[in-house]
Amino acid sequence: MPSQTILEIGTVNSLWRYPVKSMGGESLSEACIHNGGVLGDRAYAVIDPTNGKIASAKHPRKWAKLLEMSATYGRPPDATSPPPPICIKFADGTEIISDDVELNASLSEQLGRAAVLTTTRPESVSLERVDPLLGEENILDIGELMMEGRFTDYAAIHLLTTATLSQLSQLAPQSDFDVRRFRPNIVIETAEDQVGFVENNWVGSTIAIGDEVRLKVTDPSPRCLIPTLAQRELKQNAQVLQAIAAHNRISVPVLNGGLAACAGVYACVIQRGIVRPTDKVRVEITG
Repeated sequence: MPSQTILEIGTVNSLWRYPVKSMGGESLSEACIHNGGVLGDRAYAVIDPTNGKIASAKHPRKWAKLLEMSATYGRPPDATSPPPPICIKFADGTEIISDDVELNASLSEQLGRAAVLTTTRPESVSLERVDPLLGEENILDIGELMMEGRFTDYAAIHLLTTATLSQLSQLAPQSDFDVRRFRPNIVIETAEDQVGFVENNWVGSTIAIGDEVRLKVTDPSPRCLIPTLAQRELKQNAQVLQAIAAHNRISVPVLNGGLAACAGVYACVIQRGIVRPTDKVRVEITG
């Protein structure tokens, strides 16, 4: 029988939810984790009505302005009901509620192109991603990787550690590795003995958080261009991705083992529950 090692790796540092795909999100005092991930995460998306494609800042020439906007829920989402209305704050500071009849007109004006906010996935899911290293010369459609029922690219949960952020800051001190660039759901404050890109070793393992939640780590998280782009208080910084590509380009199962610049990991939900900051985090390694 395989042996199992349980490692105390730290505590929950912060929790994040992004009501609208590619818009800024909200920091949470607690997160309800259900089978699809953080309740209310990426429940909304902007659609290009000219072609039906899902808008994403992964194609920055078209949709980078989404990152200059943010979205918050007026009331907590309920797993048994449709997503409640959200408040969208535009780059100029103006705000609008998602059930306002002028929403799509205002959204289109702010983005400089036709746009429609929705909670309904198109029948044919299509999303364009610019290759982060090759740029506009290589645009991929990654719609087939998206989760059912949500607008998340691939996995239910994105985990990132302070160890990885610290490692990147040491390797490229001239760059800005603000956690908001990476859009994680759960940020883990790692113990002092956890250094470097520690998440790389978790793939295939189970993560236990607090008394309830258990996650299965499936893949390292390949980074797109989004961490390099300007986001409200954050300036554009191409060196962020360059540092990751130089120091943590590793094999990713969902990419058929191909190499990608990675920071953090993706996970699916084994056991649901509530997660709060300071909850203890453990990794269960079977081998």
